[in-house]
Amino acid sequence: MKRIALLFLILQCALCSAALAIDLPPVITTDWLEKNLATSEIRVIDIRKLEEYKEGHVASAVNAFYGSWAVKRDNLDNQLPETEDLQDVLLAAGIGGQTPVVIIGKVDTVADQVNNTRIAWTLRYAGVERVAILDGGMNKWLAEKKPVSIEPVKATAAMGELKPNPQFLATKRDVTNALGKATVVDTRTPDFFFGVAKLDFVQRAGHLPLAVNLPSAWIFTKEGTLRNNDELKAMATGVVGTDTAKEIIVYCDTGRLASGWWFVLTQMLGFQKVRMYDGSTQEWAADPDSPMVRFSWD
Repeated sequence: MKRIALLFLILQCALCSAALAIDLPPVITTDWLEKNLATSEIRVIDIRKLEEYKEGHVASAVNAFYGSWAVKRDNLDNQLPETEDLQDVLLAAGIGGQTPVVIIGKVDTVADQVNNTRIAWTLRYAGVERVAILDGGMNKWLAEKKPVSIEPVKATAAMGELKPNPQFLATKRDVTNALGKATVVDTRTPDFFFGVAKLDFVQRAGHLPLAVNLPSAWIFTKEGTLRNNDELKAMATGVVGTDTAKEIIVYCDTGRLASGWWFVLTQMLGFQKVRMYDGSTQEWAADPDSPMVRFSWD
């Protein structure tokens, strides 16, 4: 029995070493994925609805629908699941802390586009070290007539325990304490930032005091791919500056849109202290004691 346990441990270590040897950039191309699909250590996650997945998916992709990663909690949308529930989602998808993960979604709308970065943020929060998104998503894969499968893939469940990275998450209290100290970035479009429009479920229009505006919608091209790195860097530094060690908190309405700039800042541009306010204005505006600014760019 001890010999079997030892062999299992050796196998796990070997798989871990192989996974660590894979060079996984944060944004991968369709050609890169096609070339590396045979690399068994990579876990490909398709976050589209099950019916879309069944119509055709990347051959090795496991379906783990977006709604299992971002849930409604305490009357707030797009929230992290309870820790045990999130751990169950990861392990059932065959994802451990050292598993290289590629996220595939669709990119029809801005909401679809940031679903991919939201899952990337969730995985990094959950302790997964290497996470990538497929640039252009399943749309680009299909447009280029890359191979697809209709056979569902069931992952071998992973083992382990979730080790969250709380430095990626900002609570309402964190934001309150950071106002006037950290750079707070509103990632919604200017009409929402300025306060001439709001979503029905957000109780008050406007933005957090001293926030700056950097819309996540501007990250993507009309085809749903990411803009080139130079453009993204220029956009970001033009608003938040060039100090990659400064404290930044990004927010939106529900903690989904904001994941776009969180991803670009941290995974692509090297900013080291960026947190996302998961409750965002849906939570903030519901508290009449939490200040908001309207009809001003300051």
